[in-house]
Amino acid sequence: MNVLEVDLHKLTVSDPFLGQYQQLVRDVVIPYQWAALNDRIAEAEPSHAIENFRIAAGLQDGEFYGMVFQDSDVAKWLEAVAWSLCQKPDAELEKTADEVIELVAAAQCEDGYLNTYFTVKAPDERWTNLAECHELYCAGHLIEAGVAFFQATGKRRLLEVVCRLADHIDSVFGLRENQLRGYPGHPEIELALMRLYEVTQQPRYMALANYFVEQRGTQPHFYDIEYEKRGKTSFWNTYGPAWMVMDKPYSQAHLPLAEQTTAVGHAVRFVYLMAGVAHLARLSKNEGKRQDCLRLWKNMVQRQLYITGGIGSQSSGEAFSSDYDLPNDTVYAESCASIGLMFFAKKMLENEHRGEYADVMERAFYNTVLAGMQLDGKRFFYVNPLEVVPGISGKAVTHRAVLPTRPQWYACACCPPNVARMVSSFGSYAYSENEDTFFIDLYAGGTVKTEKGITLTCETDFPHGGTAKYTIKGEAETTVAIRIPAWSEKSLLTVNGEAVDLNAVTKDGYAYITRAWKDGDTLALTM
Repeated sequence: MNVLEVDLHKLTVSDPFLGQYQQLVRDVVIPYQWAALNDRIAEAEPSHAIENFRIAAGLQDGEFYGMVFQDSDVAKWLEAVAWSLCQKPDAELEKTADEVIELVAAAQCEDGYLNTYFTVKAPDERWTNLAECHELYCAGHLIEAGVAFFQATGKRRLLEVVCRLADHIDSVFGLRENQLRGYPGHPEIELALMRLYEVTQQPRYMALANYFVEQRGTQPHFYDIEYEKRGKTSFWNTYGPAWMVMDKPYSQAHLPLAEQTTAVGHAVRFVYLMAGVAHLARLSKNEGKRQDCLRLWKNMVQRQLYITGGIGSQSSGEAFSSDYDLPNDTVYAESCASIGLMFFAKKMLENEHRGEYADVMERAFYNTVLAGMQLDGKRFFYVNPLEVVPGISGKAVTHRAVLPTRPQWYACACCPPNVARMVSSFGSYAYSENEDTFFIDLYAGGTVKTEKGITLTCETDFPHGGTAKYTIKGEAETTVAIRIPAWSEKSLLTVNGEAVDLNAVTKDGYAYITRAWKDGDTLALTM
């Protein structure tokens, strides 16, 4: 199925709820996070992320500081900027982003390699610890930023940088002689390569994504091989020596994907991986991979999903636990995990338009993703608490991860820029199109121009109320499909004020209305 993401230039979100959030990200969050990346927030955890790029580029002296995956914070910030520029041009912000992109380009090695930790701190250890050290994860986020900035601005500078990076990775990994047989400990490169393939139409990027998916969990195990090669040294000792290497389910590397039956391990890694696999399944027309996605999706949403759309219930390993083990007081439910869940759900929706996937996207977005950011845009949850016990939460060993208030920033700051890029790109989750149908997947007040020749203007009181009314501008004979949410016990759909028999037009959670649409026509849903 040829599914088109809605061009965010053709969409405005203006309702009081979502519009306010996107404005908050644009006016407050992006500048605040820029200040954080430059260590200008008093009493916040230092980032040093921009300084790391300056050092790697040879523009100043100094030592690398921060997590091994610190580069990814800059990449996600750039992506948030890109989607924000679609909503409202900002010459000064775009200039700042262009300067960051030039800095990133200056830090790239001659062979295309790009990672400030290894360039500055451990140049002889490149690609020696895939299980633990996030090189492919950081590369994936940079690739996503390059794709986003190209789609948002038409500028190719960062896209060219990340294509060089992807080509370098393609030369390092594979089944040819002298290539590494490895794959990432933290998935991300897979979904990024699929986005890069869609933009460039270069088959090698999809082939590389497929390689990483196919190689995962095969024997002899690559994590064990590289562990032996580096003299059994370990980067992380949080749960004992080499625990990331030894605990194969933690990184979904215990079995080939086709043999996995349950959602296991680190929740963010799982949904990032599966988003990439679902995208790969559609574009490669691989029914086996689609069935793998469906099997693991069902296990996750039927047995390991909080009512809030949170996943990963235990702090140990930021991981899934066992069936129906979803405690409130020690909940983990990382913000990034619910964002990744939206990625996975969106790609499942593109494989087959079923309302259940959009229902999960909606649940995760409104209840966990948005909750990950304070209303002033300056404090963030990494762990999303459902029950806080004063004096125990955030202090007792058993409840240490469940903080009663949102911190300003984190040493591991993956969540804040992730929330920013998700809120900025919300429109691409609200609508989608294929050859013959325009889909309303989520409800967002504002205007969207379709490829079908019509424009829809939505007025909605969602999520505080249950109405969404779409007014048509233009004329076209086409199909508009609107999601009828599973949670709505009684739904009423009207066209130009006349009730539609939902039993006659609804399939898989969507009501399909095919007609010759005319100026002023209305489509209204009451939930």
